[in-house]
Amino acid sequence: MAADKIVYSKTLETVSSDRTRIERDFDPEAVRQMKAPAGRDITVGGPDLAAQAIKAGLVDECHLFVAPMVVGGGTRSLPTGVRVQLELLDERRFGNGMVHLRYRTRM
Repeated sequence: MAADKIVYSKTLETVSSDRTRIERDFDPEAVRQMKAPAGRDITVGGPDLAAQAIKAGLVDECHLFVAPMVVGGGTRSLPTGVRVQLELLDERRFGNGMVHLRYRTRM
């Protein structure tokens, strides 16, 4: 069964499915109310939205994929100005050098 989706966007006008809705602003309290009774994982995608969720204390786990390359700039994968302790739960190494790291967050 397809999951319900919320897309946070200031510019998007239409959605791609019936189970998707657009919200203009990220509301941590609304996400807290969705999270409590959800009974399953809620996924946050994108570094800007993830940064807001981390700052609001909404993130229980963090999955990072580390690629074996150097990029000269771009968007940070973790927010600045926030201290979060990470407990390594799992790691997986791929043949191409990519590594998946799964952490539990503790504020």
